[in-house]
Amino acid sequence: MDDPYLNGYILNRKAFFPDDCDGNTGHRHNNRQQSRSGNESPSYGSGRYSVPESPEYSNEISAPYEVPQYPIEQIEKKLAIQKQINVKVLEDKRSHYEPSVTSGPIDEREGPSLYLDEHDLVPHFQRVSISGEDTSGVPLEDLEEASRLLVEALQIRQKYMKLSYQSFPTTTATFLHSVNPDANAKLEEQHHDERQSIEEHGIHPPGRANPWEIGLPPDTGHIFKATEGVFQVYLNQTCLEKNEPCDFPYPNLNTYVADMNNMCNMIADGPLKSFCYRRLSYLSSKYQLHVLLNELRELASQKAIPHRDFYNLRKVDTHIHAASCMNQKHLLRFIKKTLKTNADEVVTVTNGVPMTLSQVFQSMNLTTYDLTVDMLDVHADRNTFHRFDKFNAKYNPIGESRLREVFLKTDNYIDGKYFAMIIKEIASDLEESKYQNVELRISIYGKNQQEWDKLAKWAIDSDVYSDNVRWLIQIPRLYDIFRLNNLLPNFQQILDNLFLPLLEVTARPSSHPELHKFLQYVVGFDSVDDESKPENPLFDKDVATPENWTDIENPPYAYYLYYMYANMAVINHFRKERGLNTFVLRPHCGEAGPIQHLVCGYLLSENISHGLLLRKVPVLQYLYYLAQIAIAMSPLSNNSLFLNYHRNPLPEYLARGLIVSLSTDDPLQFHFTKEPLMEEYSIAAQVWKLSSCDMCELARNSVLMSGFPHKMKQYWLGPNYTKEGVAGNDITRTNVPDIRVGFRYETLFDELTNIFNAFRSNM
Repeated sequence: MDDPYLNGYILNRKAFFPDDCDGNTGHRHNNRQQSRSGNESPSYGSGRYSVPESPEYSNEISAPYEVPQYPIEQIEKKLAIQKQINVKVLEDKRSHYEPSVTSGPIDEREGPSLYLDEHDLVPHFQRVSISGEDTSGVPLEDLEEASRLLVEALQIRQKYMKLSYQSFPTTTATFLHSVNPDANAKLEEQHHDERQSIEEHGIHPPGRANPWEIGLPPDTGHIFKATEGVFQVYLNQTCLEKNEPCDFPYPNLNTYVADMNNMCNMIADGPLKSFCYRRLSYLSSKYQLHVLLNELRELASQKAIPHRDFYNLRKVDTHIHAASCMNQKHLLRFIKKTLKTNADEVVTVTNGVPMTLSQVFQSMNLTTYDLTVDMLDVHADRNTFHRFDKFNAKYNPIGESRLREVFLKTDNYIDGKYFAMIIKEIASDLEESKYQNVELRISIYGKNQQEWDKLAKWAIDSDVYSDNVRWLIQIPRLYDIFRLNNLLPNFQQILDNLFLPLLEVTARPSSHPELHKFLQYVVGFDSVDDESKPENPLFDKDVATPENWTDIENPPYAYYLYYMYANMAVINHFRKERGLNTFVLRPHCGEAGPIQHLVCGYLLSENISHGLLLRKVPVLQYLYYLAQIAIAMSPLSNNSLFLNYHRNPLPEYLARGLIVSLSTDDPLQFHFTKEPLMEEYSIAAQVWKLSSCDMCELARNSVLMSGFPHKMKQYWLGPNYTKEGVAGNDITRTNVPDIRVGFRYETLFDELTNIFNAFRSNM
């Protein structure tokens, strides 16, 4: 009796192995033995069977996956068969992802189609797939409920990102649009440039002759007024009197509190926790299988790229504080050099008496010869573990706050002269290395409205600019200290000092010309302080508004972050309307303290720093994956403060597909070498046995999540980098193999497909 499966199998065998006669097992065995004589390189064939090598063309080579030197006819034959296999894989993919492709027009409600072009497929890629009707491993009712909650959570985040002009991943947005096409009107079409070679579109962006030569837009007559802690923008005085603000939407406090409570209920939901934990475990296992099957292929594709390697691809330190961006030896050398060359310069006033630099050191009974790294005492040690107060004290060289004020502040008696000099030395080192970039965090405290102008004046007068540097404004959560010292009457005063100057300079750039120029190089805002401080993490809609928050007690993290986000959203709407750059929110989040901080980060932030506590919250970790929220991780910093290095979840996050990058946080406290970012990468690679592909993926992630301009990223990653998946990768610039990028994209696509298919079946 004819078996159709066996007949098809025999036909396939004949197509691949014409010499393999039916039933001739001995002949087949001999052929196999002959073909394996010598140290043969495995074939690159991506099908189920590899192309046989004829004995007369046997070729001994030294390393696996090098391309053998076959005669041209055999190479062409191999390529033809490989193309047939790729076409077959393409058809299989289309039948898997596009069931309606041959049965009439595509119904948008059936979900997004994976439009696969032959060039977008990764050849020689061993894929792992799960077959069967139920691939989730949980009961159907749990799957349907979990999918409903996850889709709801993704829709909530999309709403907050859209209202503040922050980014949301295209793939996830496409899926959300498929189940609710009217939610955000038409899905925004993003313009993508085509791939170009390095010869056509270089890898180094052109420099600027004078970065501070920036035109001033015309002034407008807009007026601003805070309503319940959030500034409203009015076209003129008449609109203010009529209470007709400009249409700059943002979620009000009631909406935010409701969404926070909703998310907190989700992360405590038992069946949803089980589902997310299972999916995260599956993602880890799938990655291990991918590495097992494709690691050598990934390495081979990296070896095939000329010139590019880990050392000469772009890396961004996405989390580093300006006041500690130098290592301890650099600071020591700078202090000694300055003490020799500027000894007689008046640097501070103590009790009304001006003091020169030499007098400051004489008052401490110190000379340049006495100074050592040990005496500086700025390096974190075992005594700082879980002691944030001791860690903050390390910012004071030799334990003297006067030295911190003289050398590491922008607003002091000498107008931040020494701090500018040391920042420019750091920038010079970065420019010399060419491929390393930093996003320095610098503080605005909110004590008065002149802070912004002073900071901008410091940057421009000292010419603190580099193509390798961008700025984030960090806002310390210090209201309680200011209130205790009667510097401020209420929390609203901090918001006025922080955001009113930004609205003013947006409306009337000529009133703050230096601030207008400086803001072109500011990426966004960060919220910093010790997250482990005791607080009540949740509050309700009846919480005191900022003008009524007069307590000495500090507001909770979620309160700070909401008012930063809401005011930033209004400013972004206004700046977008004026054709100016917008800002993002990238707070310290999940380093310690309550897990509700991570809920705030999920709702309000484009990306976060640290994220250690995600390891304890599977629901949020899975949502951070689905929404592709980037996390800047600093394992050496965490090792000294909150979590031992070997327990750091970075390798686990990376395996599961979360967007993570390595950053230094505070080189002054944690690093020893002149290149702290490379030190961070090298230690991670040694401890966790990261491959070259892993390192390059981390570096690419750091560029993607950074706030450097789109045009710069096009030079660093390729003009096509905004495309999803393999189509957006240029291995000649990133050194990340298409195999790895394809695996990440297809895995995310599969996860979203499973969730949204279950969601549609329940609609």
